[in-house]
Amino acid sequence: MKKYNPTSAGRRNMTVIDYRKVLTSTQNRPHKGLVKGKSSTGGRNSQGRTTTWYRGNGNKKKYREIDFRFDKKDVTARIESIEYDPYRTGFVALVVYQDGERRYILAPKNMKVGDTFVVSESARATLGNRLPLKAIPVGTFVYAVEIKPGAGAKIARSAGNYVEVVAHDGGYTQLRMPSSEVRRVIGTAWATVGEVSNDENRLVNIGKAGRARNMGLRPKTRGTAKNAVDHPHGGGEGKAPIGHAGPMTPWGKPALGYKTRNKKSQSSKFITRRRKTK
Repeated sequence: MKKYNPTSAGRRNMTVIDYRKVLTSTQNRPHKGLVKGKSSTGGRNSQGRTTTWYRGNGNKKKYREIDFRFDKKDVTARIESIEYDPYRTGFVALVVYQDGERRYILAPKNMKVGDTFVVSESARATLGNRLPLKAIPVGTFVYAVEIKPGAGAKIARSAGNYVEVVAHDGGYTQLRMPSSEVRRVIGTAWATVGEVSNDENRLVNIGKAGRARNMGLRPKTRGTAKNAVDHPHGGGEGKAPIGHAGPMTPWGKPALGYKTRNKKSQSSKFITRRRKTK
């Protein structure tokens, strides 16, 4: 982490990732063939109505096409560069396969330029290799985990995240999620050995409002400061109480201790142990 001298109120507690120590080059341009434009929704739907508040503006960004399917198997790949991705908390790695093709992947923690990996059913369960869950030993940390074989990575993709292989039973693999939930996933689904890079991302202190605006975050308005038509906490004269037994969401649901998971969810049968709650 990089800290600044307290030359102003905004600098006093601001922290940033020291990219010079991690990235190949802070001036590197992304690989042109794997980049495309992406327009910002600003939190609005196809009708132009705001459906997600406090989003909008921000710096212009280019989208890197990340390979989440890993459909090039049994071909050794070498990491060519570690780069920053404005759409992700973790870093991305530009890899080149033996046949010359280049792709972007989520960069694993502790892998450097020049390191190699392979996507194969017969691969060893070592850092960076990708193989089926049934072939990964118990106790191994994995990331970019599939839920269905061939559907692409869905689980553990953000900075510093990983999933632990707990057990193999009846064709399924039990995984301990970052939330402490234990879930069964079919053993033929694929996962990458290791952890997602940039685990210090959780320690970043934005420091000032202007930096948050550059990130596309708009100021948040308290519910009690709104009108009654806009929020259950709104309305009243002056600093009135919220008028409810407990805090509520803008849609009138309890905000604390309320289970939002659909009781009829088809995936409930795959949950072996629920996550720990306070």
